[in-house]
Amino acid sequence: MTRPAPLSYGIITPARDERSNLERLARSVLAQSHRPTTWIVADDGSTDGTEVLAAELSAEHPWIEALPAAAKAAGEVSEGRREGRALVTFRSGVRAIRFPVGVVVKVDADTSFDADYFRELMTRFAEQPDLGIAGGACWEFEDGEWVRRKVTPTHPRGASRAYRWECLNAVMELEPRMGWDGLDEIKVALQGYRSVAFTDIGFCHHRKVGARERARLRNGTAMGRAAWHMGYRPSYLLLRTLYRAWREPSAIGMPAGFLAAAIQRSPRHSDPAVLARIRDEQRLRVVLRRGRLP
Repeated sequence: MTRPAPLSYGIITPARDERSNLERLARSVLAQSHRPTTWIVADDGSTDGTEVLAAELSAEHPWIEALPAAAKAAGEVSEGRREGRALVTFRSGVRAIRFPVGVVVKVDADTSFDADYFRELMTRFAEQPDLGIAGGACWEFEDGEWVRRKVTPTHPRGASRAYRWECLNAVMELEPRMGWDGLDEIKVALQGYRSVAFTDIGFCHHRKVGARERARLRNGTAMGRAAWHMGYRPSYLLLRTLYRAWREPSAIGMPAGFLAAAIQRSPRHSDPAVLARIRDEQRLRVVLRRGRLP
């Protein structure tokens, strides 16, 4: 049976101080058998020449656009994840797209792909009209070998996350803070679309999640605050902490961050339908059926 033609797509790469990584990613994107209609490198206040390299790529390839930062970003690079700064930069890239595309992919600068990765992923979007968010398996180098990071089947990793154009509103409306790349899946599901992490295709992630963090425990408490914002069940939060702590020691800070946010009555996500869906999916019987925590 003949497979449909892959959908067109655009890539948005939020980048801050990523010159060496961007060089590798550029080689990977240029080598794709199904190239993007547009690739926008959205700078986030780089000081290492990232914006210069992006401009050079744009000058050489008309379909690559270098989007300068609106202003130099303040604070440590590690603060960006907690503040959801990648989401802000990603959205600026989406608004800059000038060509119609079927799918938009957030691609971090510290990733690389096989030449047929995007052809296969875009073909699956063409084959599955209800596919809203998708990505391949994430592989990271550890102890001398590439290891596939396990995630729930419905949670594509944020380092390479593809959105059907009709689902982008789920991202554009979110508050920029840690946890946004979980809320978007719920919003998409409420629209009748699926989120899928495909394990038979994948990409390489050349920096471990949280590798830029200088205070790992602080990162854990930030994750706990994000869990409060997302309306987590306390029982689920404790299970998630126990599940993750053996490989991510910073996870032990999650209950403290959650409790602090609760005591301070920090605001939760504004959409009650999203919060209700999250809590429903965190029921013990649902977790046991799924067989894995995120």
